[in-house]
Amino acid sequence: MKDHFQLDVKPHARKEAIIRKDTARFTLLTDQLIRMEYDPSQQFEDRPTQVFWYRDLPVPEFQVSIDHKLLTIETKKLILTYKFSEWGFHHDFLSITLKDNGNIWRYGQEDNFNLKGTLRTLDRLDGGLLTEPGLVSSTGWSVYDDSQSLVFDEDSWLVNRNSPPGTVDLYFFGYGKNYTQCIIDFQKISGRPPLLPRFALGNWWSKYWPYHQDELVALMNDFQERGIPLSACIVDMDWHIVDTGNESSGWTGYTWNPELFPDPPIFFEQIHKMGLKTALNLHPASGVYPHEAQYEQMANRLGIDPESKQPIPFNIADADFATAYFEILHHPLEDIGVDFWWIDWQQGRKSSLEGLDPLFWLNHLHFHDLARGGIKRPFIFSRWSGLGNQRYPIGFSGDALVTWKSLQFQPYFTATAANVGYGWWSHDIGGHMGGVEEPELYLRWLQYGVLSPIMRMHSTNSAYHERRPWAYDAEIERLATRALRLRHALIPYLYTAAWDNYREGVLPIRPMYHLYPDEKDAYLCPDQYYFGSELIAAPFVTPRHEDTRLSRQLVWLPEGHWFDFFTGDYYQGGGWYAIYGDLERVLAFAKAGGIVPLNAETHKNGVNLPEIFTIKIFPGADNEFTLYEDDGETQAYLSGDYALTNMQSRWEPEKLTFKINPAQGMQSLLPPVRTYNLQFHAITPPAKVMGWLNGNEIKLDGYYDQQRRHLITNGIRLSPRDELVVDVLGQGNLCHDEPQIKASVLYLLKQFKLNTYIKQALTDQIDQLLADPLALLHYADRMTDNQLLALVETWMGLYPEKMPVNPPEAFQKIINVFFN
Repeated sequence: MKDHFQLDVKPHARKEAIIRKDTARFTLLTDQLIRMEYDPSQQFEDRPTQVFWYRDLPVPEFQVSIDHKLLTIETKKLILTYKFSEWGFHHDFLSITLKDNGNIWRYGQEDNFNLKGTLRTLDRLDGGLLTEPGLVSSTGWSVYDDSQSLVFDEDSWLVNRNSPPGTVDLYFFGYGKNYTQCIIDFQKISGRPPLLPRFALGNWWSKYWPYHQDELVALMNDFQERGIPLSACIVDMDWHIVDTGNESSGWTGYTWNPELFPDPPIFFEQIHKMGLKTALNLHPASGVYPHEAQYEQMANRLGIDPESKQPIPFNIADADFATAYFEILHHPLEDIGVDFWWIDWQQGRKSSLEGLDPLFWLNHLHFHDLARGGIKRPFIFSRWSGLGNQRYPIGFSGDALVTWKSLQFQPYFTATAANVGYGWWSHDIGGHMGGVEEPELYLRWLQYGVLSPIMRMHSTNSAYHERRPWAYDAEIERLATRALRLRHALIPYLYTAAWDNYREGVLPIRPMYHLYPDEKDAYLCPDQYYFGSELIAAPFVTPRHEDTRLSRQLVWLPEGHWFDFFTGDYYQGGGWYAIYGDLERVLAFAKAGGIVPLNAETHKNGVNLPEIFTIKIFPGADNEFTLYEDDGETQAYLSGDYALTNMQSRWEPEKLTFKINPAQGMQSLLPPVRTYNLQFHAITPPAKVMGWLNGNEIKLDGYYDQQRRHLITNGIRLSPRDELVVDVLGQGNLCHDEPQIKASVLYLLKQFKLNTYIKQALTDQIDQLLADPLALLHYADRMTDNQLLALVETWMGLYPEKMPVNPPEAFQKIINVFFN
């Protein structure tokens, strides 16, 4: 095989970390992670496996004692005991105690409290449940059995272990509730994901449809003319011949369909001129049949007589076939413009190498092949093939049904994948097939997609599945366009999250319990998740009620100050909120002190480094955010070719200081001058605003929006070498930390399908009602239960079932009316 498939790994643990006695071997990888092996042959396995590549870690502190046949190993966090036995590992002979919580794991014990991982595919699922275990559990421990994993030989090719029967190879993760560290350490021994190319974070267009190349180019022009930004155009399987004239089903193909793509190089040239990248769909399972343009070359390479017209079977486990597969079938297509591949494998888990799932090997080989030459940044687009697949983003989640249940499942599914270190799922936004197409469902799915790892619109080969924003009514087009522009605005923030994932192993999407493991409520909010370092996202995933004309979402906000990312409205953390929203509302909450850099030019294709930034800044705490930027495409970042721009916020009740420091690193990568627009949200009218550029006071062009309670300073021009400091001085407490209950109630009334006389009466008495919600009962028989519930929940702020102990009497009475 070629050099670019050669792995640079460190599979051998340090000798000082290994305790071996006869048929048992224990390796201390961290003070909370132990490898446990039983090998009757006493050979043991030091080669890299499919999952674990880097066992050469610093040796943790530990003590060992052997008393007769009892081995005890103690680290700062764990105590392992093993009674040597001719039967090997056994429930009665091997156990590990977690010091922090006292829980004891015994060999063979089931983990009934595992927090789950992810799935291979969502094909044909209508919602569902996660069943595959992850690496974290509320018990504090998890165990991964690597006994059946294949290993890499000296040529970095997978082979069988050939271990004797009874061999056991386990990894014990005893991290308690430190879920984040567990996943970080897993990546240390398995491998972190690479830094994604920047374009992967923009909007992708995809549809299974027999486009003519001119039709697809025209469609991309339609997006551009409407100011709807895209970064990738995916071509599904009809790019190649599907009517083969032989026994091939047509799903596999490598020969251009001349009726649809008469001039592929021109197609790629046109797509690239629009600032877009592109991929072609692959279903390689059927091999190469005689109708393929590459058949003769493949046959000659593999020792088959081309005149025999014998089909060449797909055999990715064979090194000769794999070499020809890439060099003959794929590299020529990359040479004329293919940027990456969509590996749409769904043809089973068996191969000519016993125990090898072809999907894993396709993902591995395609990833490394795209990196050949050391220039192009590798990534793939394929289904999940098991633990270790975090090294090969991006994930294609498969063909979900077009239903509300499917949408409701995806936030939970995506966030929970963090439990196996998998941070980059891409869904068919809008759903793939079946179901009932509804404008509202389409829009809500789009709004969720904007706040998910990868934003890719897609559907199956049907004229009744529509993903173009302008194919619906004017309101849907307006809001869909806004959402897609928001996605491109978020790219600087998301790209920094991708950098953090590569550098630190911190995932871009995390379930709430990763950050708040001791809060019971953090385990009960599957519809929300941390989105990067600054935000909690909680997309609406249910349809509007007919009588309220609003969607409802339950949101748990941890202790502290939280702010609506879009409006700046304040929320006191430490409880649940029922939040209602019309089609325009997207739910995301910024933490106190949050700093979120946005691209201000969002109507253009591509993902160039912004020349105009909008920085959203929230009060209430000190914070800093370091923006990561590079060329977006090459592997030069591995050599330090990138720039970091640190932004700091320092908070006092009467003063907020925001600072942009000079860029560190490769300043030449950045635009020579940038414009910064600063938005200070949720603040009271400031007494004074002052600015300094490189220590010299400057005049700031800004204004305070009384209704939205934010300060805007526009048009600050900075070079990468400049330092900016802005002081916002208050007239007392600068943070506007009053819940907007009155405004929220008026918002509800405006939306309700309710007699206007009742609306007006409630509006006229709103101050009285806010003081005594019991007065609402006078109108109870004139409103629906949904309307009453919305008013009660909004008045109370915290979700009634989570009300604090001893609430005011009037609140308790109204709770009793609706919940007893």
